[in-house]
Amino acid sequence: MWQPLVIMQNGELMPFANARVHPLSLAMAYATTVFEGIRAYRNPQTGAFKIFRLAAHVQRMQTGMKVMRFDRKFELEEVREYLTRLIRANEPDDDVYVRLLVYIEAIGLMATTGPVGFTAAASPRERPKLAETGMSLGVSSWSRLSDNASPPRIKATANYHNARLTQLQAKADGYDGALMLTSAGKVSEAPIACFFMVRDGCLITPGLGSSILESVTRDTIITLYEEATGKAVLQRDVDRSELYFAQEAFLCGTGQEIIPVISIDRLPVGDGAVGPITRMLQKSYFETVRELVPDRHHWLTPV
Repeated sequence: MWQPLVIMQNGELMPFANARVHPLSLAMAYATTVFEGIRAYRNPQTGAFKIFRLAAHVQRMQTGMKVMRFDRKFELEEVREYLTRLIRANEPDDDVYVRLLVYIEAIGLMATTGPVGFTAAASPRERPKLAETGMSLGVSSWSRLSDNASPPRIKATANYHNARLTQLQAKADGYDGALMLTSAGKVSEAPIACFFMVRDGCLITPGLGSSILESVTRDTIITLYEEATGKAVLQRDVDRSELYFAQEAFLCGTGQEIIPVISIDRLPVGDGAVGPITRMLQKSYFETVRELVPDRHHWLTPV
């Protein structure tokens, strides 16, 4: 597996181990950071790399920076040039996972809004074994952040303290992962992924008002499913007890891609095996991101 050679900070490439952010910067002291996880996939037939849904990721990052009142904006073409340079410089021979962080690098007061710095790192990321076998989830006693506390729909590092506590509890309780409920007791999402379930032949996912991240992968899955089946994904409130009626379930995210869920609260999902809709969507997703099918939506950016 290839290893990262260089990292980028504020537009400059440097040896991977040399990246630095001051420990008293607002990024460290107050978690004033917005980030994106972005994939560049290698086409196995041509060897070409293409970044998946770059425009959607940059748009979400821009919104997160606006909500957090950063005093700088990054444009799509600027980010494309930075990431293209970074990926090429690392000379990967397989898929690339890019972590892009934008933060207040100043030492100052909590309300300081700049100057804004960024770090972009490219690395390999193995597909988890649970993507084939399926994973077990438990419903967490930690509630998902509310929009009036720390908006979950933006990808801010501060929000992930909530996710980390949830994941630590899940591991301590013997699960592979967890599901969080909203403050109103409705299903929200997993710590680092969105949730889908199949009931009575319908694909269902919690709506955007369920304290979820506005996920690029979630949007991709909805589009692929609706095009393949001609049926709408139901985006609505999901009660905890409804989880136990599911015939299939899975999580999705840029890092996780699509991971089947085979049990929730130690009750089997359906017959406890990975279901046909989940497998269909996994196949469609990987054909799409690697351009094994035509790029109808213009989701792929050449490196």
